[in-house]
Amino acid sequence: MSKILKITGLEKTYTSGDRQLTVLQDITFEVDSGQTFSIVGPSGSGKTTLLGLCAGLESPNAGTVHLCGHDLNSLEEDQRALLRNKEVGFIFQNFQLLPTLTALENVSVPLELQGDTTAIKKSRELLEKVGLADRVHHYPSQLSGGEQQRVALARAFANTPSILFADEPTGNLDAETGEKVIQLLLDLNKESGTTLVIITHDMELANRTQQIVKLKGGKIVSNQATLVL
Repeated sequence: MSKILKITGLEKTYTSGDRQLTVLQDITFEVDSGQTFSIVGPSGSGKTTLLGLCAGLESPNAGTVHLCGHDLNSLEEDQRALLRNKEVGFIFQNFQLLPTLTALENVSVPLELQGDTTAIKKSRELLEKVGLADRVHHYPSQLSGGEQQRVALARAFANTPSILFADEPTGNLDAETGEKVIQLLLDLNKESGTTLVIITHDMELANRTQQIVKLKGGKIVSNQATLVL
């Protein structure tokens, strides 16, 4: 099976005044194409920083990231942005919907910017799949947190990404709503065959993915397969 994400010897250090803070150290792992994968750890363990490096939003101080067959270190920022637009989807804890756009527009605008003439049709179908057929013309402020995250799910899958990064996707939701969102995420992911990388502190969620990497203090303390098929 091909490796869609390959991380080797990754390190990230930030400078604060005359002090250096090492956030990640000697991080190495691989993600198979089509796999569901979790990166878990307590707050401050470096999970979100690692996501940023995996997606080329930040650059490491040492080590390499190969994403969708490309060495990110060898790409200019605009090349990394093009790669993300074409291959990568994101879901964030705080939804990141545009407040002045309706649910339908939040999903369709990224597709329209890519010249997709079926953007509206595709977006309606995705919103229907996540149970929001009757909310397409509502603005984010008129939607509950769970509904906003379902719009974000539809948007993330709209451009059929090769790999999807979900950063604490249920972090702002209550348990019941979060469970519904996760089930939708896993169902949509299975249907589309997308590689899914979830950043979470929730072991119950992580155990529903095929592979779990545990971080502590910026280092990997375990990397194991689960019984999920």
